[in-house]
Amino acid sequence: MLGICGNRLNMKSEIVKIGKVKIGGGLPVVIQSMTDTPTSDINATVKQCIELYDAGAEIVRMTVNDEASAKAIPEIKKILKKKGYENIALVGDFHFNGHILLNKYPLLAKTLDKYRINPANEKSFEEFVRIAIENDKPVRIGLNKGSFDGDIVKAILKYVEKAEKIGLKKNKIVLSLKSSDAVDFISDHERLISEMKKNRKIYALHVGLTEAGTGTQGIVSSSVATGILLKKGIGDTIRVSITPSKNDSRTKEVEVCKNILQTLNLRTFTPKITSCPGCGRTNKKYFLAMVEKINDHIKKYKKTKNLHVAIMGCIVNGPGECKKADIAIMLPGHQEKQTAQVYIKGKLTKSLNGKNMLKEFFEILDKELKIR
Repeated sequence: MLGICGNRLNMKSEIVKIGKVKIGGGLPVVIQSMTDTPTSDINATVKQCIELYDAGAEIVRMTVNDEASAKAIPEIKKILKKKGYENIALVGDFHFNGHILLNKYPLLAKTLDKYRINPANEKSFEEFVRIAIENDKPVRIGLNKGSFDGDIVKAILKYVEKAEKIGLKKNKIVLSLKSSDAVDFISDHERLISEMKKNRKIYALHVGLTEAGTGTQGIVSSSVATGILLKKGIGDTIRVSITPSKNDSRTKEVEVCKNILQTLNLRTFTPKITSCPGCGRTNKKYFLAMVEKINDHIKKYKKTKNLHVAIMGCIVNGPGECKKADIAIMLPGHQEKQTAQVYIKGKLTKSLNGKNMLKEFFEILDKELKIR
């Protein structure tokens, strides 16, 4: 598993500890998200932290913008620990008044596992860094093109240099370059990597296209931009920032992150499903229903991650895809006799017929999965 510091770059960042979570140093890429509840609403924020963690976010960021939210953080942490969620790494998102709040509320400074600051918006960056050093906390130094004019790469490296002069150690620094434009986002990170390699100082890196939009646009933009960087070995922790639709859960962005990482073979969260889109050769109604039912059936095997299942609608590409899968089922196409061929470990093992084909396939599937 390669993050920003994998063998492709021939250099490794030091591992950064964020509570009980570790990033960098070639460790698996970590998923994070951010609550959208008012942090002062303790019950709602606790609930969403748990939802995000259960969905797969190891790091959860919360807005800390006023005294009410600053006072709420320790209580949120306390409740999460009581509920058995002490492993969630909690990050405080600060801007203009971060140094003021951290100074005024020492328990806030001690409770958070990491501080996030946008120095371009921070009146007292040096004071902020000193507080982090005093509390032995890592800092995510981030710049966003939405709030910064100028060379974002040169600027962030100057802030890092300033932080290190104050005394912040390399293993307490996470960098983040944000942009809503995918092309800029990719090129900025490539330049950042180039500059870090020149200086022989590689820092842990958070990547994620910001303000990517909603729906398909947001998912595609984030997946393309983040995926290209991850494929190059760039990124230790990721977030997908999509605007949720009215009925969407905040966990949707976590699911997108998981799909990006699994598609790139960087992490495995669920069984891999290969299924064709269907065409004029396919018995569309039956095939689509079959795909949906098989997907639902496999969900109950949450611990069976390293599994590849193929569901194919006809014999054109079916045999080839079925031979690559651990378990597969293939229909012949709507013009043929209603049968289905089952492959196990790449070999054709059985032909199913009639109305109970899917039931029989589930029996075969369950038998194979119990063996694993």
